[in-house]
Amino acid sequence: MTTALGIAQVSEATGLTRDTLRWYEREGLIPRIERGSDGRRRYDDASLRTIQLIIRLRRTGMPVAEIRRFLELYEEGAASHGRRMTLLLTHRERVLAQLDQLHQDLDAIDDKVEHYRGLIDRGLDCGNAPITDLTVLERQGDSL
Repeated sequence: MTTALGIAQVSEATGLTRDTLRWYEREGLIPRIERGSDGRRRYDDASLRTIQLIIRLRRTGMPVAEIRRFLELYEEGAASHGRRMTLLLTHRERVLAQLDQLHQDLDAIDDKVEHYRGLIDRGLDCGNAPITDLTVLERQGDSL
């Protein structure tokens, strides 16, 4: 089944602004979008798949220039499968490095949460001295 969605529908479905979708088209990231008899853009299934791929690649930090290169290679057909795979594998390594860094950062945050939980549980201030002010003790459990 062929989809023919307008820009507002694609914007709603993808979370991208209309301006971003138009920019993708101007920059050649998505093929020129066909227009209906009313002059409005009509996005087909292939365009939607390309937009979803661009969203994933951008969300994982791939630069626009690399996305453009990938899509240029796509237009070359099967002869570029190896080069496309190499580009994606290189990006994958960067994403894995980002994930590793995020896990380390999350561990550091968890350590801080546990540190403050311990201080609260023991009624201590940041210098490990007992808190004697009852209003401070009462407010420690308040959420932000």
